[in-house]
Amino acid sequence: MRLEHCVTRDHIEVWHGRVLPSGPERIPFWVVLLGSFLPILVWGGVACFVYVVYDPLVAAVLGGLFAFFFLVGFALRRKARHSVRCSLYGALGGVLDKSMAGF
Repeated sequence: MRLEHCVTRDHIEVWHGRVLPSGPERIPFWVVLLGSFLPILVWGGVACFVYVVYDPLVAAVLGGLFAFFFLVGFALRRKARHSVRCSLYGALGGVLDKSMAGF
């Protein structure tokens, strides 16, 4: 392998330095929701469908599962010493991201 084809950490940092901010920045909650808009629509549609076709209890169970996994994700992030804001955003994004893995 030739030397010019090697990608070093410095090369990656120089490359991303043109695009990424110099340090960490706060992300507003709206950006998290905007990035998760498709999963929210899909699961909202699934919840409405099971509410109408089956029973409101099935929709409540689906919502309970979502809340349970959200709380588990939040607790794991807090245990890893993340901030409350980071834990909230990460738990919401994580639940929506992992729930769409089957689609």
